[in-house]
Amino acid sequence: MKRYMMVVVFVVGLLVASASADNPNVYPVGTLKPVDSVLKVKVGDPAPDFELPSLAGAMVRLSDFKGRKNVVLSFIPAAWTPVCSDQWPGYNLAQELFDQQNTELIGISVDNIPSQYAWVKEMGGIGFSVVSDFWPHGEVASKYGVLRSSGVSERALFLVDTNGIIRYIDVHDINVRPDLGVLVKEMEKLDR
Repeated sequence: MKRYMMVVVFVVGLLVASASADNPNVYPVGTLKPVDSVLKVKVGDPAPDFELPSLAGAMVRLSDFKGRKNVVLSFIPAAWTPVCSDQWPGYNLAQELFDQQNTELIGISVDNIPSQYAWVKEMGGIGFSVVSDFWPHGEVASKYGVLRSSGVSERALFLVDTNGIIRYIDVHDINVRPDLGVLVKEMEKLDR
């Protein structure tokens, strides 16, 4: 099973990287400062709760998953940018891996809902919740300590267990897509 998951992770990475690199609608941001924020939480802390509007038209609350599912919060800097347009479709293709680990994926950006909607539609859809931290601008990113000085969020992953406790944090170089295999290994640890 683990060998199968690693093959899936590798193939997903190859497929998504080639697809987003050829998209003329993706804005070329260039190289940015890898990290530009200071975390306000750490592994072992209760995850700050939030309520944000989703593309589906409903409000998404982190606390709604407590006692039921693990949650991965995937903060990305901005819609319509190369690495972001590569990262989320990869998670979309690997949704089965999240399901196998009883884990809900929530994608968060500081973009407004109309921009997120157009971007997700351009990418062919996303099978997980996409929520907007637009107003008050970046409030949730700020609570976690991943709001950059430019007003976008870091590229960051937070794995929250069914008790609402943060079990893994990856504030990643904003210029590089996080390794899905590492995240899968961290999700597997929650079953131990």
